[in-house]
Amino acid sequence: MSRRFLFVLGSARAEGNTELLARRAAEQLPDDVGQRWIDLSGQPLPDFEDLRHDSDHVRPPSDTPLGLLLDATLEATDIVIASPVYWYSVSAQTKRYLDHWSGWLRIPGLDFKARMAGRTLWGVAALAHEELSVADPYAGTLRYSAAYMGMRFGGVLLGNGSKPGDVLNDTGALTRAKTFFAQDAPLARFPYETADAA
Repeated sequence: MSRRFLFVLGSARAEGNTELLARRAAEQLPDDVGQRWIDLSGQPLPDFEDLRHDSDHVRPPSDTPLGLLLDATLEATDIVIASPVYWYSVSAQTKRYLDHWSGWLRIPGLDFKARMAGRTLWGVAALAHEELSVADPYAGTLRYSAAYMGMRFGGVLLGNGSKPGDVLNDTGALTRAKTFFAQDAPLARFPYETADAA
C-alpha cells in the first residue's frame, strides 16, 4: 500500500505557526506520497455524544463534515495531528475529532480499530513556551491514543511560536522538520507494557 498522509489541522487560527511547521515537514515527503489536508475550523464537527450504552452508532453520511473526516481517516496510512499546544494539550477541535473515534469504534461492520492498527499517528505543534517539556501531556494524548488503537507513533514535532510566523524563526524546529517524517515510528505502547508484550 502506498503511503497517504492525512493532515488534520486543529488550530483556531488559519495559517498559524503549527500549520506552517507541518507544511515545512510535508515538503520533505516524496512526490509519490499522497497528502490530504483538512482544516477542522473549516469542517466544524458536531459535539461527540456518547451512545455506547444506549444504541449503536450509525456511520455518518460521506457528504457531511464528520463523514468526510471518517472516510479521510480510513484512507490514510499516516495521520498527522497538527494542533497547537492549548493549555498543555490538543485544541478543542482536535479533541472533538479524537472523541469521535470512540463513536467510530462502535459503528457495526466498520471495524475501525482493526483497520487503524498498524497505521502511524504523528503530531506537529507550535507552543508559546521555550521549554518543550511542557508539551509532554500533548504528546501523551497522542501516544496513548495510538497505543490503544494498535498504531505506530512517530512522535511530535515541536516548534516555538506565538505571533503569526514566529515558528519560522525557530531554526531548530525547521531543521527537525526536514527529517521528521523519515524517522522510524515504532508501535505505540502504554508505559506499563513491555517491548515483548503481545
